[in-house]
Amino acid sequence: MLIKVGQFLSSRVDVLPPEFTHELEGLQDEVPCERFDDIRQIAEAEYGMPLGEKFASFDETPLAAASLGQVHRARLHESPWPDSPGSGQAVVVKILRPKIEKIIATDLAALRTVGGWLRHYRPISKRADVPALLAEFSRILYQEIDYLAEGHNAETFSANFKGRSNVRVPRVVWSHTTRRALTLEDVLAIKITNYQEITEAGIDRSEVASLLLDTYLQQIFEDGFFHADPHPGNLFVHPLEGQDSTGKRLWELTFVDFGMVGYVPAILLQGLQELLIAVGTQDAARVIKAYQMMDVLLPGADLALIEKAGAKVFERFWGKSMSELSAINIQEIQDFAGEFRELLYALPFQVPQDLIFLARCVGILSGMCTGLDPQFNLWEHLAPYAQKLIAEQAGGGLGVWLSELESLVRALLALPRRMDTTLSKMERGEIAVRIPEITEQVRKLERGLYQIASGVVFAALLLGGIQLYLAGQHTFSLVLFTGAGLDIIWMLLNPRSRY
Repeated sequence: MLIKVGQFLSSRVDVLPPEFTHELEGLQDEVPCERFDDIRQIAEAEYGMPLGEKFASFDETPLAAASLGQVHRARLHESPWPDSPGSGQAVVVKILRPKIEKIIATDLAALRTVGGWLRHYRPISKRADVPALLAEFSRILYQEIDYLAEGHNAETFSANFKGRSNVRVPRVVWSHTTRRALTLEDVLAIKITNYQEITEAGIDRSEVASLLLDTYLQQIFEDGFFHADPHPGNLFVHPLEGQDSTGKRLWELTFVDFGMVGYVPAILLQGLQELLIAVGTQDAARVIKAYQMMDVLLPGADLALIEKAGAKVFERFWGKSMSELSAINIQEIQDFAGEFRELLYALPFQVPQDLIFLARCVGILSGMCTGLDPQFNLWEHLAPYAQKLIAEQAGGGLGVWLSELESLVRALLALPRRMDTTLSKMERGEIAVRIPEITEQVRKLERGLYQIASGVVFAALLLGGIQLYLAGQHTFSLVLFTGAGLDIIWMLLNPRSRY
């Protein structure tokens, strides 16, 4: 499972330096291979016959090795598709690693143990339903080792992009597919992170980045079904013969490996669409509404402060390309952090399990788009898509406008009561004026006093332990040393002791 983490980090060229991402690139499709005899045994048990009978040829050297299975090139006796008749059809065969189910069960048991500990750590437990997250992770992981499910995922993805001539998905050879062995059309081409080869093929890398983002906007905001593992080992650029009307070479963006897919529930989809419109139109108030629809805010979150921070983000950072964002002066970041220190300290957000794999997917996507085009401007792509969603909502008929009118009328009707409540609180002296600078200074003073008290306790225990040790009372000195150690660990972990 740590391989999955490495794959994620290997694509974050927008966050990590090249030295880190280069070392991690090997995890994209170069995991150590299994012995072919072991792979052959699994495949022949699945097919019920020798590989030499099932395939016209089968390459014993793996094409790629992933964390759960490995891929071999092969050729069929007869093509299953009318548009490419004849023998020798090139395919790839994906076969599960031996004993992978037992390995997964062991790893998940360890994760559940750690998850049990995290449930008792308040900063995490209040922001995430750890058991629900682990259940979602387990579901996705077991789905990945069911190649029948992966075959159906590939067909669903292909159907969703049927009208897009520049997106390619491998076809499934169902006669050669089982739960542990998957056979697909061979569509491998230029790896999406092989920037030099893409350029040498006459393909504009910025156009590749744009199409990649565009396909995911469709997957997430229209289809509600997305490829959740878009690391560079699963995406290829396939050059085609011929040119378009502008003289540029034709090409296709190719997706492979549909074991990890995500679904966007209807309620979450509405919230994501609202968030996209809010970002595309720089509407901080609408961002808050989207957060509420997606249920990502903790109870009691300071909505006004979150909205103010969102507006400031739009003001300072909206419209900047990835390279411009990377070059932002550290002082500007520090100023922003200082202005919203209270919000950053509280972190009033929680993590619904439905968003975990989507967030991972978006993170990988951000890194790949930046790698393809350092000047990639996310805002320029989001704004037109947001306008498209707005137009669709506006064309939704009378119901949309009645809903908006209802919201406005409710707000107007509630205004007199809210004003009366506010005036009553003022008369009773219950209105508190918050001055962020003073509040922060008081918090610093409290933390300083807490650190002093903890330091006194630590020093007392440490000095007492030393005295007892010198007096030959080793057992009692060990007790005091342990107490001093626990005190310093508590001081480091407790948020009240940190700035």
